[in-house]
Amino acid sequence: MSTASNTLTSLAKDLSQEYPRSPRETLGGYVVAARALDKCRAVLAGTNGEYHFDCPLDNTFFSFTGIKGDDFKEFVATGADDEAVGAWINENSQVKERREVIAWNNKMRSTRPTDMPIELQEFLEGYIPQFIPSGKIVYVWFDVYDIEEERI
Repeated sequence: MSTASNTLTSLAKDLSQEYPRSPRETLGGYVVAARALDKCRAVLAGTNGEYHFDCPLDNTFFSFTGIKGDDFKEFVATGADDEAVGAWINENSQVKERREVIAWNNKMRSTRPTDMPIELQEFLEGYIPQFIPSGKIVYVWFDVYDIEEERI
C-alpha cells in the first residue's frame, strides 16, 4: 500500500459507524466542503456506508466554486490533510472575493426547503417524515442533516 493510500485510510471516517461533518462546518472558508471531504475520503477508502460523494448537496459547493468533483476526488486521493485540501480549494475555486463566499455560505445556511428546486422539495417531502423524528422541525435544509445525524 502506498504512503498516500495509508494516509488517506487513516484520515477517512467509517461512515457506517460515524457521521460526516455537518454541512454547516467550513473548510477553506466554505460550508459543505468539510462534509464533502469526509464523504470523498470514505468513498475512496471504501468506508462510505450509505453516504454518497458528489451528491446534490456536494454539487452546490462544486457549482459555486467551479471545482469539478472528479478533480476534488483526485486531489483527496493523494492523502492530503484538511489544511492542504482547504488550501487546494482556495487555489482552485473560481470565486476569489471573500464577500462572495460569505454571502454564499449565509445563503446556504438559510436555504429553506421552499427555496429549493421542486425536485429536491419533492424528495424531502418523503424523506423528512421517514427519517426525521416527529416533533423535530426542519427550518432550513441543513437541519435535515443535523437532526438526522443527532447534532441538534
